[in-house]
Amino acid sequence: MRFWFLLIGIFWFASSTNAQEVNFYDASAINEIRISFRESDWRHILDSLFINQGDSGRLIGDVKVNGEEFPDAGIRYKGYSSWNSNEIKNPFNIDLDYIHAGQDYQGFAKIKLSNVIHDPSFVREVLSYEIARQYMPAPRANYSRLFVNEEYIGLYTNVEAIDKRFITSRFGSNDRSFFKGEPETLIYPFGQNANLAYSHGTDTSGYLPYYKMESDRGWSNLVNLIRILNTNSDSLGQYLNIDRALWMHAFNYALLNLDSYIGYAQNYYLYEDENGRFNPLLWDLNMSFGSFRDTDGSTNFLGLTIPKLKTLDPLQHLKFSISPRPLMTRLFANDTLKRMYLAHIRTIIGENIENGNYYSKALSMQELIRLSVQADTNKFYSFQDFINNADTTVGGVGSMILYPGLRDLMTARSAYLAGYKGISSHPLITEIRNSPEIPLKQQPVVIEAKIEDASEVILAYRCKREDLFTQVSMWDNGQSGDAVADDGFFTASVLLNGNVFQYYIYAQNDSAGVFSPPRAAYEYYTLQPAIGKGELVINEVSLNNNEWIEIQNRTTEPINLEGFRFTFSSELMDEWLFPDVVIEAGKFLCVDSRDITGNYLDFSIPGKNFIKLELENSKEEVIDSHILTTVPDSRTLGRYPNGYGPFVFMEPSPCANNFVGTTPTNGFNVYPNPASEQFTIEFVNPREAYNIEIFNASGQCIFKEEYDANPEHMDAVALQYECKGFSGLLIVRISGNGFQEIEKLLVR
Repeated sequence: MRFWFLLIGIFWFASSTNAQEVNFYDASAINEIRISFRESDWRHILDSLFINQGDSGRLIGDVKVNGEEFPDAGIRYKGYSSWNSNEIKNPFNIDLDYIHAGQDYQGFAKIKLSNVIHDPSFVREVLSYEIARQYMPAPRANYSRLFVNEEYIGLYTNVEAIDKRFITSRFGSNDRSFFKGEPETLIYPFGQNANLAYSHGTDTSGYLPYYKMESDRGWSNLVNLIRILNTNSDSLGQYLNIDRALWMHAFNYALLNLDSYIGYAQNYYLYEDENGRFNPLLWDLNMSFGSFRDTDGSTNFLGLTIPKLKTLDPLQHLKFSISPRPLMTRLFANDTLKRMYLAHIRTIIGENIENGNYYSKALSMQELIRLSVQADTNKFYSFQDFINNADTTVGGVGSMILYPGLRDLMTARSAYLAGYKGISSHPLITEIRNSPEIPLKQQPVVIEAKIEDASEVILAYRCKREDLFTQVSMWDNGQSGDAVADDGFFTASVLLNGNVFQYYIYAQNDSAGVFSPPRAAYEYYTLQPAIGKGELVINEVSLNNNEWIEIQNRTTEPINLEGFRFTFSSELMDEWLFPDVVIEAGKFLCVDSRDITGNYLDFSIPGKNFIKLELENSKEEVIDSHILTTVPDSRTLGRYPNGYGPFVFMEPSPCANNFVGTTPTNGFNVYPNPASEQFTIEFVNPREAYNIEIFNASGQCIFKEEYDANPEHMDAVALQYECKGFSGLLIVRISGNGFQEIEKLLVR
């Protein structure tokens, strides 16, 4: 038996939007954006619009993004402290579809450019979003050079907007309650702002000045969340994604992003998912890494020094808040949630700060943008400040505040948190395993892990991606599925009643908690139950020139194809193993013979021989099969309807929904007609012996051939003939036991 690994290319279905999204926010590239205004006094107009009309006032201009032109875009300034009428380099908000609906660049209609006013290093915002995306949904960000009327304004950060498009891509919907924590008038240090305090009871109008509704409706849902948070936090998990809130707080305190819910209680979004839970989303990270120090919302409400910033207590709001911070205090008051929160801080620090990854990335970003920063004569800091701020504090001269050096700040921050009670002395989780190795649907699956120094262990699991995680205890007591008591292995047994099994483990003792995997619940372990017949199917096969096989995932969950294989009843190849690749729910994947290595999967059909193609799952069970035979030129062999219909000849549609087949249900096709070199006769498999006869205009039979019954798997038959020996108007007849079909054919 010969094994073939990775000999052919693999590609799978993705919309053009998703395929292109990465490019516009590619962190290794710098965009070029050019704006053309007809008005020479465009700065004065934009200032006036921003002062008098705020978000609603826009000036029309033509925009060019990386060379692609977009006429009549709507353009305005944006920001709060980052905008100044006396400055040349102000932040921009661009709506490409302001006049022309559907106008977008790579799927993006809104462009947000920040002017890097509070960051001499130029990396705080882009770096922070990159770190955040490891643990929660967060925007992508990179850099753009901005030109207005051919004048280079400067280098900006280009941040993905949190709008309905963003929400759809992360949550699969955009029609539920959606809010931004954005006070109309920021009041500090004593203002409630968007702190989620139950300050106005059930009167929704009392909350209007503090939260901006981004959806068509939802005020009552937001107020209900606020009510539950402040009065009945025991049921809070039904209305809030608590783990997402813990990750947000952990990120803000680990990276000292105080211009957030911590400081003025702003700069975050809330979206209600399909389970009815609000999900917090980070926003406006341009002053992370200690750039903002005006307040911590707690005892340092009049501001912090850089030394105090380094040792900022992540649980300080349990002691004092200048105005209520229930999204922290109500969660941290629960000992388990507090330990989970501190475990998230440990993960962020360990995966980014202690190992120096953040610093390496910062230097790499600075190297990418170095020349663009140097050419930016409108930047707010010197080029030397740009270079130095990756390591050391700069500023403190004139009106410029002190900006802590990233490495100086985070080295001290990491050391402080390493010894913080609740972050150290956590349990250790190792040797995670499951039984059976490949579980079966509707049967129990046992999860076991070796865990040291834990007083409580929880298994959180779900059997559908869209479901919430269910929590059950894991035991080391020799009962409840545990084999041996007190051997250090904790066990839980649960029913696998879906198309997937996703889980994580949380263990805690009196001091600290720990997750496995560390990024849970944003990441988790996945077990794939054995895939059966009808769940993953052969959907289309191309046998001419560019050979490929298309499969379709007919389940509601992604399927990892590692361990799956094609087998062939062919001397050319025995089998082909799939690599570690995932096919999304309901989507298609093509195994393609085209490959730059020159190797390919040769499953072409020589002559009229048949090849049996089988698809096997990871348990080596055949879950689909088909007999391959000669296919007409420019046609493929595919199922219609997709996934379960009969195999007929059709127009090629790789990695997409199949077309209606060309094979007639009744009768047969003869094409091309007229014919000059060759012609094809195509018809539904009669499942019995049949004859092909051709008569000339005089009624003489000039050709006859008998065919045996085709294999039962063949749903369509295509026979090709050379035109040599045929001419003029002909009659083609197919006949068998009790049936006869006739068509005319002209051969020139």
